[in-house]
Amino acid sequence: MSESHSNPMDRREFIQAGMAVTAAATTTSLVSSGATAQEAKPGQNKPVLPTRVLGKTGVPVTILNQGTVGEPASLQRLLRYAYREGVRYFDTAEGYKNAEVVFKEWFEAEPQVRKEIFLATKSGVHRDPAEMLKKVDARLKRIGTDYLDLLFFHGLSTAQTDWPKSKEMKEAVEAIKKTGKVKFVGFSTHDPMIAEQLQNAAKGGFIDVIMLKFSPWIGKDEPLYKALDACHKANIGLVSMKQIGGQALKITEERVPSLKARKLTPAQGLLHAIWTDERFSSSCVTMRNLDQTNENSDAARRFEPLKQAELDELRDALLAAGPTMCPNCDGRCSLAGGTKARLGDLARIYTYHEDHGIRGWARERYAELAEADRNWSGADLEAARAACHNKLDFAGILSEVDRLLG
Repeated sequence: MSESHSNPMDRREFIQAGMAVTAAATTTSLVSSGATAQEAKPGQNKPVLPTRVLGKTGVPVTILNQGTVGEPASLQRLLRYAYREGVRYFDTAEGYKNAEVVFKEWFEAEPQVRKEIFLATKSGVHRDPAEMLKKVDARLKRIGTDYLDLLFFHGLSTAQTDWPKSKEMKEAVEAIKKTGKVKFVGFSTHDPMIAEQLQNAAKGGFIDVIMLKFSPWIGKDEPLYKALDACHKANIGLVSMKQIGGQALKITEERVPSLKARKLTPAQGLLHAIWTDERFSSSCVTMRNLDQTNENSDAARRFEPLKQAELDELRDALLAAGPTMCPNCDGRCSLAGGTKARLGDLARIYTYHEDHGIRGWARERYAELAEADRNWSGADLEAARAACHNKLDFAGILSEVDRLLG
């Protein structure tokens, strides 16, 4: 299932997931699809999921990685279960409540796991890139490790668009890596200036990995598509996020017969569509229950690139179903609607609240927005909808945002 539903958890499965599992063999060879399944050692329940090399890092990471946003109550069991299912890339953040602490508890219980996974965490920096260096030890202590595989500058803003090519950020990245406590450094972004941020990263040459919201329906002439090409050419590792929530649950299987013939659910089809784009090494999905982990892990094991006709069919089904979030949002909706309100961010926060079920998190994100970012009154919402990549029903979505979060 997608990252947006909650289903009852099976206690017996969780107990099994909590048991120690042995490490899987590592391989860096890739098949023509850009992914390879790894062989399991005796005693392991499931083989490691297919991998792709994460850009200039040279590290093979599983094409599915476990996100940890939301309430952490059952997170440790979910992490162990995802590990048992073959996930070896895990993503957390400073701001994800106690998610980092959950990793510490896991590593204390099973020390060998730390060496067998690729661990990324994210930390927000709002004024000076050099501030990130001060946060490294705090992140290590909280997670209970002496090194991080990847540290993200989290959520670059419009004001920070030039950072990925700036002298200040370059010096900060070099200083962080020089400590030996962080192997690779990158940034994540939801910002409307995403295309420019990626282009600047390609020009700057010092960013290792970028995590960005993305869906595969973007045209080749779009600025974001060209920016992804530039980053791929610069060998920057690319990780997708926000590819399922607000989308997959609204697609009926009958509308995508080609996926039904492959025995793929719409959520699995969306993941296959992302992985069909070989520029992306991995997809970060917040799997909040066992069904989601099983479904997404199965999608990774059975991945085969989708044909263009299948991609088109899935896109048409998605648009017809009325998605509530646009992963490719670049702010064109607000521009067309004649408003300073961040319509795309408001729709994303609504999706957190309704589809992901992380209502406290959604309220926090909404509260962080300035009044001008929230105030969509007077906006031409039909013009905004026409301009949107995913044709979001802003009139319906934003009225619900005001009702639920305002």
